[in-house]
Amino acid sequence: MSRLLKLLAVVLAITLVAASCGDDGDDAPEPAAPAEAPAEAAPADDEAPATTAAADDVVETQGCDHTFHVITHGDSGVFWSVVEVAVADAAAAIGCDVVYFGSNNDALAQAQEIEAAVASGSSGIAISLADPAGVSDAAAGVVAAGIPLYTLNSGVNNYKDLGAVTHVGQTEVVAGNGAGERFNALGATHILCARQEQSNVALEERCEGLAATFNGDVTSEFVGLDANPDEQQNSIAAILQADPSIDGVLGVGPNLPLRALAAGEQAGRDLVIGGFDLSGDLIDAIEAGDVAFTVDQQQYLQGYLPVVLMYLQATNQNTAGGGLPILTGPGFVDTANASVVKALVQQGTR
Repeated sequence: MSRLLKLLAVVLAITLVAASCGDDGDDAPEPAAPAEAPAEAAPADDEAPATTAAADDVVETQGCDHTFHVITHGDSGVFWSVVEVAVADAAAAIGCDVVYFGSNNDALAQAQEIEAAVASGSSGIAISLADPAGVSDAAAGVVAAGIPLYTLNSGVNNYKDLGAVTHVGQTEVVAGNGAGERFNALGATHILCARQEQSNVALEERCEGLAATFNGDVTSEFVGLDANPDEQQNSIAAILQADPSIDGVLGVGPNLPLRALAAGEQAGRDLVIGGFDLSGDLIDAIEAGDVAFTVDQQQYLQGYLPVVLMYLQATNQNTAGGGLPILTGPGFVDTANASVVKALVQQGTR
């Protein structure tokens, strides 16, 4: 029982922190974590920590009769590799097999993997819900089979309708609100909200949240996938050249701020740049003063907590959240705390 008590203590402590702390002074309608310890959905690139798990990995453990599944729309880039590390760490902590699968933004592949997990008799399934239209039917099958369902990263607006126990992630509109307020303070007047996925509702909500609090104009555009950095840079440069009033860019992932930086140089423009999530290169750009800030949703928690929660429900009939989401952000990383966070990014846990 000691393992159960320890895991319960971890979940309770993190849930209380997420529910009670403010987000760097932003007047947001939902609670958020502080800047130095927190925030889609949803990035990828070529700079991933060395300790990444492959899609459809099974973390082999001993002494547990349960197998759990974490099935996401992610890849193995700078964001999702941290989620994979967290899943593996949680599997080791609970002593159970955990199967991780990232569909690389392929909703059909994600839905098929969810259906396979149901057929295998999974003890719990956690999914991201970046494409509700493509995945919801498969998710409904999880609940129909009597298997506990959790959502992570994306799905805060849909998890209740699907019958999920709780959602682990951030409220994307609130995160966008905070970014808008940051740009107001930085003096920007027209922001390009650059998106790296076309069908990810969480990324659209980040742009919507930005528009709700930003005092100037917002242009929201899909600029290409993270797998095509040259396309992203050229797309942003073309938008800047077509509209000289744009003086800021919010990249709704960790790679787009860097593409925006290069695109601004290409177009001969001095821009105020913000981002979402973390990477080593992005932290370097913040430390150098080239990027103003990034929103941190603490994706390690998004991988770790669902595994622990599924285990506690399967073995001790515990549920957490009380019908509300368990928030992992938003918070902000800027020049004030970049160096501290940078060391953790290098470890592969932030």
